[in-house]
Formats: sequence, C-alpha cells, structure tokens
Amino acid sequence: MRTSSTRTRPRADDSLCEVHLIHKDAVHAALRARAGDHELARLADTFQIMASPSRLRIVEALAVREMCVCDLAAVVGVSQSAVSHHLRQLRQMRIVTYRKSGRIAYYRLDDGHIAEMLATGLEHVRE
Repeated sequence: MRTSSTRTRPRADDSLCEVHLIHKDAVHAALRARAGDHELARLADTFQIMASPSRLRIVEALAVREMCVCDLAAVVGVSQSAVSHHLRQLRQMRIVTYRKSGRIAYYRLDDGHIAEMLATGLEHVRE
C-alpha cells in the first residue's frame, strides 16, 4: 500500500505568483518606506565590514567596554597588527572611535546602534 508523500522542499516555481496582479497599496507603501540609494550603499558597506568573525569579536568586546589594541588582541586571539588593521577599517566605517591617553589609544564603539545591531544579529542566529 502506498501512502501519499508530502513535499518537504518547495519547487522552484512555488514562489511565483499564479496570477499576475499588482497590489498598488502594497507597492506604494514599500516605495514610500524605501531608503535612499546612498543610505543603502553605506548600509551594505557596513554589513560587508562586519562580515568578518575577527571584526565581530572586536565589536563584541567593545560593546562591553573600551579597550586598547593589546587588550583586544588578547580577547580576539590575533596579533596586535591584525587588530590594528581591523580597527582602521572599523574606524573608516565609523563603527569604532578612539581616545588617546598618553601613548595609548582606547577604542570604543562609535555609538549605541552598533551594539544594538550586534545584539539583534546574535538574537536572530540563536533563534
């Protein structure tokens, strides 16, 4: 006796509309809420720079407190040179900033949005 099988994987065409109909209110609402091209380009650059586990470890550490390069190298487990390279990229994207105290530079997140973005991303992948 054969039992009917249920599809577990969608077919390639399952995501297509069966009826060609544009819902004007939905389209207009999405167009009104759309970000500008420049904003999206900057956001894409931010996501791209954050796409490194080492840079994410740096951001994660700086979400706790400000730290110098030596401390960050110990936390991340890479060389001070590698941390400096990552910090330079993160500074250029305005993800981190620093203050000097004598000969030591202490790094911190540029603003609270970065920590929120990290927390939201971690919450998403943990679900």
